[in-house]
Amino acid sequence: MKTFILFSFLLINSLIFAQSTATYNFTFTSSWNEIDHTSIPNNAHWSNLVGATHKTENYFIKTGEVASLGIKNVAELGDNTAFNNEVNNAISTNEAKQWLQSGFSPFAAISSANLNGIEVTEEYHLITLVSMIAPSPDWLISVNSLDLRNDTNTGWKTDFSIDVFAYDSGSDDGVNYDSTDVISSPPLGIFLINGLPFNGNKIGTLTVTLESVLGVTENSIFEGVNVFSNPTEGKITISNIRNIDLMSVEVYNVLGRLIKSEMNFMKNQQNLDINLSNINKGLYVLKLATNKGQILTKKVIVK
Repeated sequence: MKTFILFSFLLINSLIFAQSTATYNFTFTSSWNEIDHTSIPNNAHWSNLVGATHKTENYFIKTGEVASLGIKNVAELGDNTAFNNEVNNAISTNEAKQWLQSGFSPFAAISSANLNGIEVTEEYHLITLVSMIAPSPDWLISVNSLDLRNDTNTGWKTDFSIDVFAYDSGSDDGVNYDSTDVISSPPLGIFLINGLPFNGNKIGTLTVTLESVLGVTENSIFEGVNVFSNPTEGKITISNIRNIDLMSVEVYNVLGRLIKSEMNFMKNQQNLDINLSNINKGLYVLKLATNKGQILTKKVIVK
């Protein structure tokens, strides 16, 4: 519980006090098929798409190096617990900003997984994502240290897509989807699967969409905006919004999942009431977005 509270506190504060912030949507779309990948087992599926935003390249995973317990457990079991602990530890030492997790698992062989409304700062501008290829001995997809800043480091990358490939975590010697568990001793380093069944071909695509960018000076439009009561037992009021051209008001939990959204506003509306009585107690992020892409985030506590 203490680790979760620390994680939540760091996440909320990083969302609020970052200087330059970009908001992205990520979609992994599978292209697993019998032509490129030899065959697909009858019960083929993926585990949760999970990962983190962070600042040091290759911090969580690196080709050629032995997988951490967290990466090993994702690849072998589809179990995210140890990896989540590794990300939380990285957050506590200021190496990472937030844990990322898609909203459902497992998802089918030919399907997609989404991470929406992910805010990335200048300091924590890298993203790493993994998911188990199932069934398998120890295979996973990996997007490692994807840099969201542009090549000249003067701004944020706009919309783009990258190919995603299958990797062996090096912890099991199995070579088929349904191989019996054979622990690799000693463990090998993580490597791209160039042979059967994937033949070095891509197994999916990650589409990255830039939703908005907030510069350090853009908060001035939100001067005077207040949120009360906070902490709340069920209702919050956002005041002094008359002169703001609001596009949306959204509430996210600490995993980045959208909990509530308001899109319709009256002209010259002074205050907006949001009912949160039907959500669990805890920390949330309230995000106000204008039609010009300006964003204000505030932490909200539901008690």
